[in-house]
Amino acid sequence: MHVLDATGNLQLLPASVFCTERCTRTTEDTKEKIDKVLSKFKTISDQTTKQLADVIDYVEKIQNDLSNIPEENELSVAQSLMLSQCMKKVKDTSGKAAADHKELHGSVSKVGKAIDRNFTQDFGVVNKDETFCGLDQPDLVNQVICQHFFRQGMLDIGEALIREAGVDIADKSKEPFFEMNRILEALKNGDLQPALSWAYDNRQLLRDNHSSLQFKLQRLQFIQLLRGGPGKQAEMLAYARNFEPFATQHEKEIQQLMGSLLYVNSGVDNSPYAHLLQPIQWADICDVFTRDACALLGLSIESPLTLGINAGCKALPALLNIKQVMLQRQCTDVWSNKDELPVEVNLGAEYRFHSIFACPILRQQSTDSNPPMRLICGHIISRDALNKLANGNKVKCPYCPVEQSPTDAKVVYF
Repeated sequence: MHVLDATGNLQLLPASVFCTERCTRTTEDTKEKIDKVLSKFKTISDQTTKQLADVIDYVEKIQNDLSNIPEENELSVAQSLMLSQCMKKVKDTSGKAAADHKELHGSVSKVGKAIDRNFTQDFGVVNKDETFCGLDQPDLVNQVICQHFFRQGMLDIGEALIREAGVDIADKSKEPFFEMNRILEALKNGDLQPALSWAYDNRQLLRDNHSSLQFKLQRLQFIQLLRGGPGKQAEMLAYARNFEPFATQHEKEIQQLMGSLLYVNSGVDNSPYAHLLQPIQWADICDVFTRDACALLGLSIESPLTLGINAGCKALPALLNIKQVMLQRQCTDVWSNKDELPVEVNLGAEYRFHSIFACPILRQQSTDSNPPMRLICGHIISRDALNKLANGNKVKCPYCPVEQSPTDAKVVYF
C-alpha cells in the first residue's frame, strides 16, 4: 500500500476526475441490479408460497373426500377425473416454481458477474512492492507490531514475536511500555497510588507540558475519600492541602470539591455535587494518563500500526475503484511511481500531523523536491514557481516590486 504523505490528503490528478465519477456510477448501477434481484426474489417467494399453500389445501381436500369411500369400491369416472386434475395442478405448480427459480438464478448470476467485472478484491494492485523490500524493512515492520502489542498490554505476545522474528528491541525501550501498562491496569482496578507516584516523579516535565494529570489524580483521590462519608471528613480536609499548587489553574474545580464537604453528612449523592461520583471519572483519568505518558515518551497517543490500518481502510475503497477503472480504460500509466496517489482521499483532520503549504502561484502542495522558498521580501512560494519566475539571474516577487537573485531564496521548514 502506498505510504501516506504528511498532509493526510492525497493529491488528485486530473485524469482521476472522470475515473471517480465512473466508479460512483458503476457502484450505483450494481446496487440497482442487486435491488432488482432482491425485489424479484421477494415477489417469487410470496407467489410460490401462496401457490404451494393452495395446492396443499387442494390435495388435502381430495384426500379427505377419498378417505370416505370404502376400500372395496372402485373409483368412479368423476373421482378419477378429479385425481387427474389434482396431479396436473401439482405438476404445473412445481413446474412454475422451477421456472421461476431458474429465472431468479440467472438474474443472480448476472449480478455476480457485474460485481466481478466492476469490483476487485485483489488488494495487491494498489501496493508498492518496494515499500516492504530491503534488508531493514521487515525488521521495522516487526518492531512496529511489537510496540503495538506492548502499548496494548499484550506483553507475552510481543515477547514471543521478538524471539521468533529475531527483532532487536532494547530492554530500556520496552520498560516504559511495561510501566505504563502496569499503571493503567492499576487505574482500571481503582488503585491511584502507582499513577500518583509516577506523576510526582515526573511533575516538572508534566508542568513543562502544561499537563493537568497530577491535579486530576489528586482530585480523584479526594473523591475516593468523599465516598467514605463523614468518617473521612478530617482526612479530606488534610488532603485538601495538596491542591495549593494548583489553586490558580484549577480554582473552579477546587471550589467544587470544597463545596461538596457541606453535604458529607446528608449524602453527596443527593447534592448538587453528585456528578463528582460518576464512574466516568475513572475512564477519563485513563485517557489523560495515556496521552500525557505517551507525550513524555515522545510517542503518539494512538499506536502507529492502528493509525496506519485505519487510514488504509479509509483509503482502500477509493484506490481499488480507481485502479479498476484504469484497467478498464487502459490508462494504467496514471498510477505513477511518485510518492503520491492518483486520487484524492480525504482522511479527515484526525490524520493530519503536519503543516500544509500550498504554493499561491502554482496551487500545488509542497514536497521534498518542491519545498517552500522564502524570498528576501518575506513572501513564500514554491521552488518550482521560483524557477518559472526567474529571468536569468533575477526574479521579481509576484506580490511586491522587490527583485532578487534566485539564489537568495531560502528553504522554509514547517
